[in-house]
Amino acid sequence: MIAEAEIIYQKRIPMLDVQYLCVPKAPIDPIMDVSSSPSSPIFRDLRVPVSVSTDMARPESMVNFGDVIQAEVMECTTVQFVPSIRSGSYADIGNREAMEDEHIRIDDLSAHVGSLFGCPVPSAFYAVFDGHGGPDAAAYIRQNAMRLFFEDVVLPQTSDINDSFLEELENSHRKAFLLADLALADECSVSSSSGTTALTAIVLGRLLLVANAGDCRAVLCRKGEAVAMSQDHRPSHPPERQRVKEMGGYIDDGYLNGLLNVTRALGDWDMKLPLGSASPLISEPEFEKLVLTADDEFLIIGCDGIWDVMSNQQAVSLVRRGLRRHDDPQQCARELVMEALRLNTRDNLTAIVICFSSSDTGDSYSPPRRRFRCCSLSEEARHRLRSLLEGN
Repeated sequence: MIAEAEIIYQKRIPMLDVQYLCVPKAPIDPIMDVSSSPSSPIFRDLRVPVSVSTDMARPESMVNFGDVIQAEVMECTTVQFVPSIRSGSYADIGNREAMEDEHIRIDDLSAHVGSLFGCPVPSAFYAVFDGHGGPDAAAYIRQNAMRLFFEDVVLPQTSDINDSFLEELENSHRKAFLLADLALADECSVSSSSGTTALTAIVLGRLLLVANAGDCRAVLCRKGEAVAMSQDHRPSHPPERQRVKEMGGYIDDGYLNGLLNVTRALGDWDMKLPLGSASPLISEPEFEKLVLTADDEFLIIGCDGIWDVMSNQQAVSLVRRGLRRHDDPQQCARELVMEALRLNTRDNLTAIVICFSSSDTGDSYSPPRRRFRCCSLSEEARHRLRSLLEGN
């Protein structure tokens, strides 16, 4: 049984110069309704007063934003990399009786929230929700994501991506996670034993911001090397284990309070009640951010069903080979899920592949050419062939 990934909005964004404009987009027919009718984006200039360090290749390690951005004004004549966004996704029930994963894929965020804050171009939003204790919590967050993450929070109003913008964006996203958690407590259709992990990725111009609460994972491919963009929140992670103990919780056989194998999640209010009390299970996300460069090829977002059987580098290498063969992120997401199934993962599976470069790359895969061996005919053979051709 296969649950096809829902395509929300997908639109190729052309290469632009260092200064961008939010221009009105033609209406895009939604395949899945996750918000009210999109608003037209406002017109704003976006100036990116940053330069990018070239020493960024740190596979399997967390990205330090301070190592990436230097506070230095770029000259107007400098041409900077701007991502050309395209994505694909795929989901499968795996070896479970029910599908509890949900995901969101929006390649053109400005068509929805352009009137809410100064939207750079390109702008995109992606999320994976891995439910547990039933599908209700993950389904509720996915259905209400646009309201929770964009409409009910105060978004930055400045058009400059600077330290103030980044701080405001993080704070609004952190508040969105906490509001989503509280919304599940108030929603009578969602059981108090139902919860979900959540990982979101937002692209604003060249900025990539990842927020994570739980054990979904985001991995960036930089020149073929895997760069971790999130940290799994599991009881086995030493900082999380220490935090749980300080909050009065305990770890039993790898499970938080003997019940849950993650230490951060939305919902699960039977472990957080009474409302307002301290709990070792929290919904606050951790953030990773960076400025994208031409070396950054794509981002993989996946639930733990992928990462239980595959390392970050294995997943990056598989997707990179696929893009060189057929250059289709949708097919790459499917191949990633199929490989995890082949490796006997026991969980639901969801994968999103987000490409940051255009498809016309110079190192694309070309099938090998067939080689033919030349041979010569003897004089007698040529004579017989001529006779046959002439009908003699």
